Amino acid sequence: MTTIITAVALFALAMLPLVLAGTGKIKNKKLALVLNIISVFSLCVGMLAFGVVSNAADEAAETTEVVREASSGYGLGLLAAALTTSVSCIAAGIAVSSSASAAIGALSENPDVFGKALIFVALAEGVALYGMLISIQILSKL
Repeated sequence: MTTIITAVALFALAMLPLVLAGTGKIKNKKLALVLNIISVFSLCVGMLAFGVVSNAADEAAETTEVVREASSGYGLGLLAAALTTSVSCIAAGIAVSSSASAAIGALSENPDVFGKALIFVALAEGVALYGMLISIQILSKL
C-alpha cells in the first residue's frame, strides 16, 4: 500500500510544474516544461534505482519464480519497448511535419506532384511503424 502511495506522490510531484503553469503561477511556459522534463527524468531514475534495490533484496531472500519475473531486467525491457515506440513516433512526427508542409507547398504550385509528395509523407510515417515493430519484438522476448 505504501508503494502505491509513494508512486502517486512522485507522479504528482513530477506533474506539478505543468499544473502550476496551467493555473498561471508560473508565467514562463518553457521553464515549466524544462522543470517537468527534469522531474519526470529524475522520477524514472529513482524508480529504476528502487527497482534495482528491491530486486537485490528479492534475490537475497530467494523468492518464488513469480516475484523474480517482475525484476529490474523485466522493467528495463518494458522501458526499452516504451522508449522505442515513443522516440520513433516523435521522430516520425517531426519528419511528417516537415515533409507534409513541403508537399503542400509543392502541390500549391503544381498539382501533378501529388503522388510523389504522398510517397515522401508515407515514408516518414513508416518510421513510427518500424519503432512499433521493434517494441513488439522486445516485448515478445520478455
